[in-house]
Parts: sequence; structure tokens; C-alpha cells
Amino acid sequence: MSAENLPELIREALRKVRDPEIGQDIVTLGMLKDVTIRGSNAVIAVELTTPACPLKGVIERDIREAVAGLPGIGRVEVAFSARVRGGAAREGNPIPGVRNSIAVASGKGGVGKSTVAVNLAAALVMEGARVGLLDCDIYGPSVPKMTGTAETAPEATDTKLLPIKRHGLALMSIGYLIPPGQSVVWRGPLIHKAVQQFLNDVDWGELDYLIVDLPPGTGDAQLSLSQTIPLTGAVMVTTPQEIALIDVRRGADMFAKVNVPILGVVENMSYFLCPGSDTRIEIFGRGGGRRVAEELGVPLLGELPIEVAVREGGDRGVPSVASHPASACSLAFREAARALAARVSVLRMTPPGPGPKSP
Repeated sequence: MSAENLPELIREALRKVRDPEIGQDIVTLGMLKDVTIRGSNAVIAVELTTPACPLKGVIERDIREAVAGLPGIGRVEVAFSARVRGGAAREGNPIPGVRNSIAVASGKGGVGKSTVAVNLAAALVMEGARVGLLDCDIYGPSVPKMTGTAETAPEATDTKLLPIKRHGLALMSIGYLIPPGQSVVWRGPLIHKAVQQFLNDVDWGELDYLIVDLPPGTGDAQLSLSQTIPLTGAVMVTTPQEIALIDVRRGADMFAKVNVPILGVVENMSYFLCPGSDTRIEIFGRGGGRRVAEELGVPLLGELPIEVAVREGGDRGVPSVASHPASACSLAFREAARALAARVSVLRMTPPGPGPKSP
């Protein structure tokens, strides 16, 4: 067999390798970018749909197995790169450089929604993605404190505000634009205008993901956001107990009415691990997040334990995934971020089908 024929034979062999989540082969998906033969060795360049791909190892294993049986092949090297796919640009989209906009929402307050938003965003950065974090909680902005930027004011060009950069994130919040401790007493039209300005008048640059921390409930900020930009989807944050799940169902119903898909559910404060042992205490009940995810027909992205380090990180302005990367909660955040990125990739790479169930 001549070396000239090997690249094409390898390409054909790789038609058997499927992206485990999208369900199509990597050649059809355009993920196979190049095949190079160096002596008897093959270098296979593959472009993942996200740097946070949770099944990268599975894809690499399947590539090696598919090529190993070909005659004349010695060592196989798989060279990965990543390019996050975005949706088709909608006319009038104010942030065309942002590939995916993801709302983090909750039906009620007190479930740790902002903590989840900050740590998911930071975890995606740690996976290699370009990420922005927009604090749309106008009445109670938490992002400045939780990222250590509360005393920072954004700079501006002639036409745009520049997001504040910290922890690898591009950040924007009403908390940067009002004096510390001052309340925001605005009616709906002013909330709508503020959300539009955060999207239209901020130079977000090129982002793979813009994470949007929404206020709890189903009010003006949620409606304004869904009307202003083409949201990729929403992540619903809950705690296990039924009183929180009731409000998650209402929030999911609101997103269904404005045609925003639910990407998944994150259950926060799932359990407490006793120090020095593996004993789990399920303070707020068990399995609520999984039940509501099943009701909605969407994935449970993660179950996050209660940890002192998470609270300390929020108070000190350092996301716990960065300050305590080996902790149980940080590892759970990293898994949730990968699952979220994978869910977005599936949504972008497959034809539209039935959306999530309305509760």
C-alpha cells in the first residue's frame, strides 16, 4: 500500500467514529480537519465542538481503534483543537461576536444561582473557553463582590463600555455603575433599558459563551433578555426540596413561552459531606433536581455539595473552582460546565426537534 493512499483510507476508517453525544461521525460533522503521514506514523487533527468536551478521551480512543487495523500504520497521534459553534446571526443581534448566550435562572431566591453562574463561568474558562459573565440582577447584583471587582469601575471607548477582566472572565454589572450600597428603585421600562444597554453598549469582543446571571423569578429582566438577544438556552438552578422545585417549574414554563430551550438543571446544596468521612447528609432532601429534570425532559447537569470553601470564595471574590480546584464541589462544577458545553454543542450541531416539555 502506497503512502499516498493512506490519508484517504484513514478518512474512510474514521467514518466509523461517532461523536458520542451528537451521534454522527466526525467526518460528516467536519471535525476531522487533516490527516498527515510521517513515515509510518499518522497525525490526525480533530476539531472538537468545545474545549470543555467531556468525552474527548472516548473520541481519542475510538480514533486509535479505527486506525490501528490499517496496514502500514505505526504510531497514531491525535492532535485536538476546538471551535465552539454558534447559532446563525439574527438580524439586529447586538452582540454578534458572542457565539452562545446562556441564562442562569432560578424560580426563587436563596438557591445559590449567582454562585452557580460565577463558578460555571470560571470553570468554562479553566477548560479553555472564552467566557463573559453578565450580571442582570439589577436589584441585587452579586457578581462584583463574588469576583473581587466591587471597587472597580469599567473603562469606556468613544462608543462602548469595556467589560472588567478578572479570573479570565469579561464582567459587567449594574454594581459597577452605581455607588456602593445604593439601591436601584426602577420600574420595568428602566430594567428593560438597562438590559439592552448591557448588550448593545458593552464591547464583549469574541466569546464562546456569555453567561447571564438573572434575578430570581419570571420578571422584566428575563423577558427583556429573551426579546433582545437570541438566547442559546437557560440553565435552571434549584435545591432539592419541593418548595424550590415548584418555582423551577414556573421558571421553565416562562422560558417555554418565549421559545428559550432549557439546557439542563443544576441542583445546588445537594448534600453535605461530613469532615473526615464520606458520610453524606442530605439537609434539603434528595433527588429533587433529578425529578424536575426528568419532568422537563432535560439533563441534570450536576449535583453540587455544600462546602465552606464555596461560601468563602464568594466572600473573598475568588470562585471556588479556582481557589479550591480539588474540592468535591469544584470537581462537580467542572463536570457541570463540561455537561453544559456538551449540551450546547449538541444543540448547535443537530437539527431542531421537539423542545423540552412544559411543566
